[in-house]
Amino acid sequence: MIFKTAKIVAFRTWGLLLTILGMGLMVLGTAGIVFWGQAGKIVAGIGLVVGLIAMMGSLGIYFWAGMLSTSVKQIECPECHKPTKMLGKTDRCMFCRTMLTTDLRQATITDDELEESQKLETQATPSSPAQPR
Repeated sequence: MIFKTAKIVAFRTWGLLLTILGMGLMVLGTAGIVFWGQAGKIVAGIGLVVGLIAMMGSLGIYFWAGMLSTSVKQIECPECHKPTKMLGKTDRCMFCRTMLTTDLRQATITDDELEESQKLETQATPSSPAQPR
């Protein structure tokens, strides 16, 4: 991932970029009529068609991201404790961009190792005896 964001956020970003590109092409194509008069109608037609295709691509990406968003696991981020959606085995938190995984082979520490280290810490620290009242 180049931008280091959650996968769903990256899909939505590409949808937004296609929307802006499509609208820009439509506006610039229409401006061709102002700059070149009759000859600009060809530029306007090309700009409107390509812009419409970009807008339809944006619609498809937003639809796809929305359908993915409804069927993914929602988990709580261990860093920021906010609910985030996770696509696949590894993803990033939507808010703090922490790497998340459900694959134990890719995790740096497993639940068993964490429990063992906590047991060793509790055994190493002497507990004070209960004071009688």
